[in-house]
Amino acid sequence: MTRSASSVAGVQVEKVRFSYGEAAFEFDVAFRPGCITAVMGPSGSGKSTLLNLVAGFEMPASGRVLIGGRDVSADLPAARPVSMVFQENNLFAHLTVEQNVGLGRSASLRLNDADRVAVAGALERTGLGGKGKRLPRELSGGERQRVALARVLVRERPVLLLDEPFASLGPALREDMLDLVAALQKERGLTVLFVTHQPEDARRISHDMVFIEGGRVAASGPVAEFFGEGGPEAFRRYIGAS
Repeated sequence: MTRSASSVAGVQVEKVRFSYGEAAFEFDVAFRPGCITAVMGPSGSGKSTLLNLVAGFEMPASGRVLIGGRDVSADLPAARPVSMVFQENNLFAHLTVEQNVGLGRSASLRLNDADRVAVAGALERTGLGGKGKRLPRELSGGERQRVALARVLVRERPVLLLDEPFASLGPALREDMLDLVAALQKERGLTVLFVTHQPEDARRISHDMVFIEGGRVAASGPVAEFFGEGGPEAFRRYIGAS
C-alpha cells in the first residue's frame, strides 16, 4: 500500500489533564500528519502516559484528543484509528507467527482470502516470509518485533504509536528496525509517535521531536533544531550538552 491522502491523520492533544496518585500531567501539543515524531524525556516524565492517552488506554480528566480532526476523547481504544507496539511485543506464545499477525484483522482469526493475502504480504514486507508457521519462541527478539510490526500493517490504521519497542535490542539490530519503521512510514504515510531514550534513534528517523519534562511538554519542533547549539535548554540538559 502506498501513501494516500485519506490515510494521513494528524494528532492533537488539546489541554489534556490526567493524573494518577500524586502524578499530574498536562499536555497541549500537536503532531504533524504523515511524520515521525520522537517523544523524549526523563523516566517518569509522562512519555508513555501521553501515548496511552492518544491510544485510549487512559482517559483525560479534561481536554480533548483529536485524530484526523475528529474528537476521539470518549472512544475506546478499538474505535480509534491507532495501532501501538510496546517494548514487550504482546505476541501469543501458543499461536503461530501468521496467526499472531492475523489477529490484526480478526480477533477470532476467522480470516477470508483477502485477509490471508494481507497477512502474507505483511510478513514478506517485514522480512518474515517463510516463517509464518513458527511459534514466537522459535524467533529472535528482533523477529518477534517484526511480527508486531506486521500485525500493525494488516490493521491499516493511519497512526502508529511506538513505546520503546526496540530498547532491548542490540545497536545494529535496533538500527535495522528503525530503518524498517522509517520505510513503512514513508510507504504508507503513517503518523508515528515514537517514544525513545536514545537521542541517536530520534536523529536517525524522526522529523520532529516532543520533549517532555515534569508531566508537560517542555519543547517541540523539527528534530534538527534540538541538536544545534541553540537547542532547547531542557533537552540539552537531558543529553548532557549544557
